[in-house]
Amino acid sequence: MNKFEAEFSNLVRSFRKKHMGKGPSKINTTFCKSWAICEMEGNLSPVEKFIATADEGKDMLRAARTEMVKDMYRKNPPIEMEEFLGCKFLHLFVDIDIDRDFGMSVFVFDEDIEQKFSASK
Repeated sequence: MNKFEAEFSNLVRSFRKKHMGKGPSKINTTFCKSWAICEMEGNLSPVEKFIATADEGKDMLRAARTEMVKDMYRKNPPIEMEEFLGCKFLHLFVDIDIDRDFGMSVFVFDEDIEQKFSASK
């Protein structure tokens, strides 16, 4: 992870903390073409971990942690990320494994950020 990917991870953590009350404890970001791929650990709060002890709770949490996160980015465009990268945010793909408390988010931008930031690795 280069310094730009590390800073992007910090922006993701900050954004989620601001809008969800808690950010992941660990984020590893990789730029690949126009994607910023974030692997995230430690997403769930203690209350969410308790809810996940029931099968119905796991299903509810997974739905909330995927659809609601995408909706949060639609309603609150990540302007700080766009300003940092100098390009426009287009889409977000999200998934989470509740049992492992491991999530993936793929941010799609309108430019090749891998190429844009690879010379500075």
